[in-house]
Amino acid sequence: MTEWAVVTGGNRNIGAGIARRLTEDGFQVIVASRTPPEHDFHAAYVPLDLADPAASAAALAEAVGDRPVTRFVHNAAIAPLAPGAEVPVAELARVYAVNVGAFVALTQVLLPSMRRLGVGRIVAIGSRAALGKEGRTAYAASKAALSGLVRTWALELGSDGITVNVVAPGPVRTSLFDAANPPGDPMTGKLMHGVPVGFIGTPDDIAHAVSFFASDAARFVTGQVLFVCGGTSIAFKEPDGRPPVVHRYAADFPATRR
Repeated sequence: MTEWAVVTGGNRNIGAGIARRLTEDGFQVIVASRTPPEHDFHAAYVPLDLADPAASAAALAEAVGDRPVTRFVHNAAIAPLAPGAEVPVAELARVYAVNVGAFVALTQVLLPSMRRLGVGRIVAIGSRAALGKEGRTAYAASKAALSGLVRTWALELGSDGITVNVVAPGPVRTSLFDAANPPGDPMTGKLMHGVPVGFIGTPDDIAHAVSFFASDAARFVTGQVLFVCGGTSIAFKEPDGRPPVVHRYAADFPATRR
């Protein structure tokens, strides 16, 4: 039996890398996105507007039919730029609809197939921004929400043979990244210097991690968040030789400051 995988936002960039890798791993892949795939490998395509989770779920259910879907990767996301003091509530709701609501709604569509077959691998694409990122209030909040969601689902679905995990990328070279960080720009150089491993990741780096979580080898791993970020979830290096800026947690501070 050939198993099927659904990848939202699998039409380009990180999503395309994931869809390609899952195809190489032997899965038949369905790309679910607003626009058709920009890649040349074979994949079925379902047009979805994830800003409407209910409509997207209905469309995916019709497209999938009785196909044996055992893998689901929710990669699609939106990340508007706005400081927390200015982000509109409606914009926050839209980001949550795509980044979290659609993940829930589409998973609910695919769970019956996974339960029937006794195996499922669900992977959400999170972000290092979940640890905090200026100007990304809605995006960071939605990606942080995935951590609690997968931990809860891991408890609920484990007995059905279904695992649920998050792969959280750091800076990755995509078309949007290149547009915002042109080669030769001083800010691009500063960003690259700040990554502990010394380089920006590629979509394939993320796809490798997803491939593991989607594999049978990961059957004993669930409810986890894996940062694939070049070390930026730990610290950013300072370009002037100062110690790195470390992401700190409440437990690191004296009790009087909590």
